[in-house]
Amino acid sequence: MKKNMGKADKTIRFLVAAVIVILFATKVISGTLGVVLLILAGVFLLTSFISFCPLYAPFGISTCSLKDKH
Repeated sequence: MKKNMGKADKTIRFLVAAVIVILFATKVISGTLGVVLLILAGVFLLTSFISFCPLYAPFGISTCSLKDKH
């Protein structure tokens, strides 16, 4: 699996996931919306850790710099 996410993309996804988790933990968001956003946060965390976004692949999108690709 080739990396297709750059550092900025990974950082933004991590921060968005952290905000969602904090909002859910403080009960600002709850119910079905909260669960859906928590699942999205989990996907964001997973993709940021593995540096690969499956939605980028079919479209040939890469936010990764040339030196970071492996």
